[in-house]
Amino acid sequence: MTTHDHHAEPAVSIVGPDDGEVLVLGATRMRVLEDGRTTGHRLGIAESVLAPHTPGPPQHRHARHDEGFYVVSGSVRFTVGEDEHDAAAGTLVMVPPGAPHSFANVTDEPAVMLSTFTPDLYVQYFRDLRDLFATGEPNPRASAEVMSRYATEPAS
Repeated sequence: MTTHDHHAEPAVSIVGPDDGEVLVLGATRMRVLEDGRTTGHRLGIAESVLAPHTPGPPQHRHARHDEGFYVVSGSVRFTVGEDEHDAAAGTLVMVPPGAPHSFANVTDEPAVMLSTFTPDLYVQYFRDLRDLFATGEPNPRASAEVMSRYATEPAS
């Protein structure tokens, strides 16, 4: 008869509705649900609440991770190069490495998105950005410097 060692099994992560690491990024409130610790850094997941009329980041490209955006509620305008897409609730936008993109909430209602980062590289960026916001509104040079730490650059 073999005894089963429960300590050998990886721990299951359950993040409740009031749990997670909250990062306030200007008019956006982000809740990090998975920072990569449970997934061997293969996947990060965050929930973002974009206030009405939130401009979002300048258009940018990631060299080393895929980014997914699932619109839970409200509507988010994605800009990909010259093209604009208004993504209603229920829409998934997947951005592969190298694709220029940005997003904004141009509506009068809050918008909620679930974002995935594969691998989790970019989660730490948002912590750095939070620290940048703590010193005042980030300027483009400071933002670009922080992005550069995570294989990301402005698309312009």
